[in-house]
Amino acid sequence: MLGEIKGLNEECGIFGVWGHLDSAQLTYYGLHALQHRGQEGAGIVTTNGEELKLAKGHGLINEVFSQQQLDDLVGHASMGHVRYATAGDGGYENIQPLLFRSQTGGLALAHNGNLVNAQALKSQLEAQGSILQTTSDTEVVAHLIKRARHLPLDEAIMEGLSMIKGAYAFLLMTEDRMYVANDPRGLRPLSLGHLGDSWMVSSETCAFDVVGATYEREVKPGELLIISDDGIESKRFSAPIQRTLCSMEYVYFSRPDSDLDGKNVHASRKRMGKALANEAPVEADVVTGVPDSSISAAIGYAEEAGIPYELGLIKNRYVGRTFIQPSQELREQGVKMKLSAVRGIVDGKRVVMVDDSIVRGTTSRRIVKMLKEAGAKEVHVRIASPPIKNPCYYGIDTSNSGELIAANNTVEEIEQQIGADSLSFLSTEGLNDAIYQGEESMEHGGCMACFTGNYPTEIYPNTVHPYEKA
Repeated sequence: MLGEIKGLNEECGIFGVWGHLDSAQLTYYGLHALQHRGQEGAGIVTTNGEELKLAKGHGLINEVFSQQQLDDLVGHASMGHVRYATAGDGGYENIQPLLFRSQTGGLALAHNGNLVNAQALKSQLEAQGSILQTTSDTEVVAHLIKRARHLPLDEAIMEGLSMIKGAYAFLLMTEDRMYVANDPRGLRPLSLGHLGDSWMVSSETCAFDVVGATYEREVKPGELLIISDDGIESKRFSAPIQRTLCSMEYVYFSRPDSDLDGKNVHASRKRMGKALANEAPVEADVVTGVPDSSISAAIGYAEEAGIPYELGLIKNRYVGRTFIQPSQELREQGVKMKLSAVRGIVDGKRVVMVDDSIVRGTTSRRIVKMLKEAGAKEVHVRIASPPIKNPCYYGIDTSNSGELIAANNTVEEIEQQIGADSLSFLSTEGLNDAIYQGEESMEHGGCMACFTGNYPTEIYPNTVHPYEKA
């Protein structure tokens, strides 16, 4: 899909380094590799063993940090965050990492995910006298840890984590330690790597490749890692539960060169495309994918169907994140600023257009129209995931059900609305098999709540969708 054109975004990405003199520089490059996970703000905290230092701001990584700022972030350890701001959540104070200082020392936190019981915990904390400085769920964890001040810090962190519910991959750092935690179901990706004697943590393995680090292993669901100059220690704050890693990480969010739960994203997407070709064959002349995340699935579809794969759609990589659109007419043409149909490829052809998902349907309609204006005789839309019918409460901005086209329309009605000659979605069974290839164990499984409505955690009565916060 096309990111902000399509209105589907991941909330953030995190990266951490321990034991390297150029930790801030490495974190900068690590965050750059995770830029696709959030483009609206970024921050880095470093420690020199005695003091935590923070720099953050709105925008892309290269807009937030100058070389002088990175030079000033001196320290052998650092942690960073890129974010996609939620509704009403875009203020400077919400840009992470969040840094808290007290007489006993500092604590920095960065979080990927969303806490489904955050509102209940905030009400409880405020009733007990806490004053919250941000609208971020992340701050709740800092207050919970601080309230367990009678315990050693690692135990206080585990107690705080045991009180929160939902999806979270956390990095926490003090002057002399880094703490790494993944929620009991492992809904968000989080990996451990090393570069020489240095330890690194990242939302995706692609960042390890960028900085020259070696992948070590996944951070296990319910695991707390404690990293210091003495080495690394693993503790559990939750009993093992079957992992339910977000399936949309494979479908759309993660980079193709990342490995999640031991499975390469590109290869998984190719298998989705192959499964889709078997489930929804069609007579056609060419197959094309919607750049960038759908290309792998389109290649898989073409290979399995025996239809040539072509670049029928080209993404303009020089369009900024925002574009001034002074009229409705120009707004309607906005998709053409980022995507173009290749007339020489699609003119007079029966085209299979493979995309990873449909959220509201607006962009799908525009792309189908664009292909037909470029001369496509037929456009058959194939979606490499099931219909998205349910909101996500774990940190992805799928809208409320009222705005999800598949929640309110049949496949035939969606087909008519987007102007396709035919439309088919991959089945949930096909998606699961493409990702996990028949694996059945406590180690593997995927969250498909946005497709099925079966949420892996309790959804509290007063849970606020992360993109509907006031």
